[in-house]
Amino acid sequence: MITDQDRWHLRRCIELAADALEAGDEPFGSVLVDGAGQVLYEDRNRINTVDATYHPEIAVAKWAAQHMKADARAKAVVYTSGEHCAMCAAAHAWAGLGRIVYISSAKQLGEWMAEMGVQSSSPLAALSIQEVAPNIPVSGPIAGLDEEIKALQQRSFQKN
Repeated sequence: MITDQDRWHLRRCIELAADALEAGDEPFGSVLVDGAGQVLYEDRNRINTVDATYHPEIAVAKWAAQHMKADARAKAVVYTSGEHCAMCAAAHAWAGLGRIVYISSAKQLGEWMAEMGVQSSSPLAALSIQEVAPNIPVSGPIAGLDEEIKALQQRSFQKN
């Protein structure tokens, strides 16, 4: 079940994804929220402006591992514009973070790329979060909001 609070945080992920795109990076954004609903950390994709591993989900996991106790990490929620890749899902699991709520799935991203004739440059298989980290509760994709992410992804594909 997606709550109004979930939608509010997901809207921020869309803003962060748009910021990433405007900065020359791929359109992804993530927000870390504690068990009480307070935003603790947020970031956007920086694979072109920092390095190829700078996904916002990794940045969130690193920040949480460095600044939160294990019990607080387990109660935290990570909101993100797109489903975690295998690298990010593994980092999330190793950091001991809780629920993930994502707007668009890896499967959707692949379909959108195919529609536009874009080849993936990822060296990883497009695995679902559950395939990488089966014990993490996951919600997504989110109908309606996923169309906003699709539009950002399409703009990104057109730039390439």
